[in-house]
Amino acid sequence: MMLWLGFALMTVAAILAVLWPLMRKPVADRAGSDLIVYQDQLEEIGRDQHAGLIGEAEAQAARVEVSRRLLAAADAQARGPAPTQPLRHRRAATVVALVVLSLLPVGLYAALGSPEIPGQPASARATAPQDRQSVANLIGKVEEHLAQNPNDGAGWQVIGPVYMRLGRFDDAVVAFRKSLALNGETAGRHSALGEALVGAANGVVTDEAKKEFERAVALDAREPKGRFFLGLADEQDGNRDAAAAKWRAMLKDAPANAPWVGLVRESLARVTAEPVAGEAPGPSQEAMAAAQDMPEARRVEMIRGMVTKLADRLHADGSDVDGWLRLVRAYAVLGERDQAKGAAADAKKALAQHPDEVKQIDDLVKGLGLEG
Repeated sequence: MMLWLGFALMTVAAILAVLWPLMRKPVADRAGSDLIVYQDQLEEIGRDQHAGLIGEAEAQAARVEVSRRLLAAADAQARGPAPTQPLRHRRAATVVALVVLSLLPVGLYAALGSPEIPGQPASARATAPQDRQSVANLIGKVEEHLAQNPNDGAGWQVIGPVYMRLGRFDDAVVAFRKSLALNGETAGRHSALGEALVGAANGVVTDEAKKEFERAVALDAREPKGRFFLGLADEQDGNRDAAAAKWRAMLKDAPANAPWVGLVRESLARVTAEPVAGEAPGPSQEAMAAAQDMPEARRVEMIRGMVTKLADRLHADGSDVDGWLRLVRAYAVLGERDQAKGAAADAKKALAQHPDEVKQIDDLVKGLGLEG
C-alpha cells in the first residue's frame, strides 16, 4: 500500500510541475524590452562595420534580419498583450487534468492488468529458468524477418549457429548457404556450412561437407574446424595415419589455450597408440599389451574397471577436463551411449565456471553424435 501511495505522490508532483505555469498570472509583455535589444544590435552592426570586422554585404544582411525582428516586436507592442483566459478558468482546468491524469492509469491497470498476482523479488527472477517458449518466439521473429527480407545476409549469419545448437541441421545448412552467397566467402563460413552438413548426415563427413572444409583450409591454412573435420574424414575412410598426421599438425600449430586442443588430443589418441604430449597418464604399455592377449570378456572387464576408477576420480575432483573427455570417449567406445551422455552432463556441471572447457565437452559430444 505504501508503494502505491508513493507512486501516487510522485505522479501528482510530476503533473503539478507541468501544469503549474497555467495557474500563475500572466507575466508582463516583453515586446518593449525586445525593441531595446534589437536597436542595440543595429548599433553594434554599425560599429563592427566601421571597425572593419564585417564587410558591407554581411552588414547589410544582418541589418535586414534585425530590422525584420524589430518591426515584428514593434507591431506586437502596438497590438497589446494577447487575451488570456481568466485565472479561475485555468485553475479549474488544472484541477480537472490533475484528477483525470492521476486516476486514469489506475483505472486502466485495474481493468487490464493483474493486480492480484504477487510481486517477485529480483533475485527470484534472476534465478528463474529461461522460458523456452520465449526463445522459440525470438527465433520465429527472426525467421519471419528473413522470410520478408531474404537478402539480409547478417540475419542468415546470426540464425545459422542458433539452428546448430538446437540440432536443426537442415535449417542450418540453408542458413549458412545463404550467408555464403550474400556475405561472401570466408574460411569460417565454409567450415560452418561443412559442420552443418556433417550434423545433417548424423556425424558422417560427406563428400559435400569435405569440399567445404577443403575450401576453408584453402582460404586459411590454419582454420581449425576445417582441419579437424578433414582429419575426421580420413579416419572415417579408414586412413588413420593421414588423420593422425593432420591432428598432430594441429597440435603443433595450436595457439596457447586453444579451446579445441583437448578434442584433437582425444581424437589423436583414438587413432594411434602413441602417447600424446600434454595428455594425462593412461594405462602402461605393458597393461595394454596384456589386455590384447586377454579373452574378450576379461579384456572388456579390465577396461570397465579402468573407466570406473576414472569416473570415481572425476566425481571426486571434476577439474580435469582431459579426464572428462577420456571418460566420455571410453563410454562411447564401449557402446554405452547413455553413460557417455551422462558423463558429458556431469562434466559440464563440474566445469561450469570454465566456458572454454565446457565447449570442449560440447565439441566432443557433437563429434560422437551424442546430441540426439
